[in-house]
Amino acid sequence: MRFELSSIPEIGRLLAVLVAARPRGHFAEIGTGVGVGSAWVIDALGPEATFVTVEQDADRAAAADRLFSEYSNVRVLHGDWHDSLPPHAPFDLLFFDGGAWKRLPAEEVAVESRRALELVAPAGMIVIDDLTPEALWPEEWRGRADPARDVWLNRDDLVVTELLTTPETAAMLVVRR
Repeated sequence: MRFELSSIPEIGRLLAVLVAARPRGHFAEIGTGVGVGSAWVIDALGPEATFVTVEQDADRAAAADRLFSEYSNVRVLHGDWHDSLPPHAPFDLLFFDGGAWKRLPAEEVAVESRRALELVAPAGMIVIDDLTPEALWPEEWRGRADPARDVWLNRDDLVVTELLTTPETAAMLVVRR
């Protein structure tokens, strides 16, 4: 199965650390892909923790479901996260990875972000990866708004930081107060 959008090892290690810190946590992922990010999460799950991941592509969801079938505390769902995840919420950590939401118009980015935040418990966290550090933005991006970042920043109900995951990639950690 060809899939070139898997999580990089640096994000995998970050997810593993965050998941391991909550041994009884309830975790979720939007965008299973072929299960690379999921594998990092699952490897760090405590025995009382649970993990739900949702993938829109039926073949990828089925492959991930087979891959993780031996884990009783893991559920792989096929479908649209907007419908699939709310019944399982709230989550202690949500890896907001799939759906290409970062490339949508600003208004839609705001809606998608709000809906994702609604899935997270108070003191819960959202992890957003695949960001380009501003220092590496091409000239045509400079001075423009970045809805994928702006929607989270400067809000009193969130604590947010952006960190470099490699010299060329960044992630945001968003904690709901």
